[in-house]
Amino acid sequence: MKLKTHKALSKRVRVTKNGKVIKRHSGQNHFNARNPGKITRNKRRDQTLSEAYKKAVETLIP
Repeated sequence: MKLKTHKALSKRVRVTKNGKVIKRHSGQNHFNARNPGKITRNKRRDQTLSEAYKKAVETLIP
């Protein structure tokens, strides 16, 4: 039987060609004026998940 893709995770996470797992930074929608500029700039970049999460993501997104 084929494995099904975990759709909630597949909408939040992307696997690159080299196997890195990338997600968007959380908390970007509103209440950003109270944050320092350094945090606001860092939220624009995508975030790479650690190697510990990589195995869990590979089982959920075959």
